[in-house]
Amino acid sequence: MAEITTVWNDNFEVYGVRKMWKELNRRGIRVARCTVARLMKRLGLAGAARGDHKTRTTIAEALTGRPADLVKRDFTAPARTGCGSPT
Repeated sequence: MAEITTVWNDNFEVYGVRKMWKELNRRGIRVARCTVARLMKRLGLAGAARGDHKTRTTIAEALTGRPADLVKRDFTAPARTGCGSPT
């Protein structure tokens, strides 16, 4: 487990399971990939996430009140009378 932490820190804490497994094998530490995954999960280590991950910046509290509708908006649809074609 110490080798995994050392490799992860040496590589700027961005290595995931696959790269960690390959790096350990390069260093002569023969270990299965599933073992690396299990140990990294136990240590709380994860690789850097790339791509389309959403970061939620604002989380509303459930107990806070909502502001009053000062504009008096009405989002209901009007009644449908005589709409459409008779054919």
